[in-house]
Amino acid sequence: MSEDPVTVLAEAEHRRVWDRFSADFRFRPGVSPFSWPAIKEPVASVTWSLAALDDDPEYARLDRLVEVVRQGLTSCVGPRGTLFALDWQHTSYRFAPHEVGGPGRPAWPLSPCPDGDYSIFLSEDFRTGSFGHPWEESICLFGEELLAAVATEVEAVLGPPIRRSGTAVDTAEPRGRGFR
Repeated sequence: MSEDPVTVLAEAEHRRVWDRFSADFRFRPGVSPFSWPAIKEPVASVTWSLAALDDDPEYARLDRLVEVVRQGLTSCVGPRGTLFALDWQHTSYRFAPHEVGGPGRPAWPLSPCPDGDYSIFLSEDFRTGSFGHPWEESICLFGEELLAAVATEVEAVLGPPIRRSGTAVDTAEPRGRGFR
């Protein structure tokens, strides 16, 4: 990492990182529900709907979600570790999460919550991160360490997940033995 804790990815690196992400996660952008999820969600992943944020007029839950995800991502990289922040069709970054946010520091380059485009955070080895889907209005968090650090709190903010390891979670009420 250079002296600057947030750097824009140069064109060649931008292309390399996006190409690897697209291949590793089988990224297929699309606005149609028939194409969702837009990635092959990893085995160690949980996806939540962001619908709970719709009735959050003061943005308290949104702010809490962003804080929790950022803290989790930061805890998953060492003190000198970096993350990629990818914003589909826009500038992407490499940054040192331990050196951003807070007074006198640069801001995080993106929010983990999608704002019109896909918002992606990735560890350098691509094993840990988040994938915000703007049209499905969802966030997928992946990596065992990240999930261990944040899943309970994210569920408290957003409610139960919609998928685990890429498989839909059965939200139907369990049927009793006497049900016919």
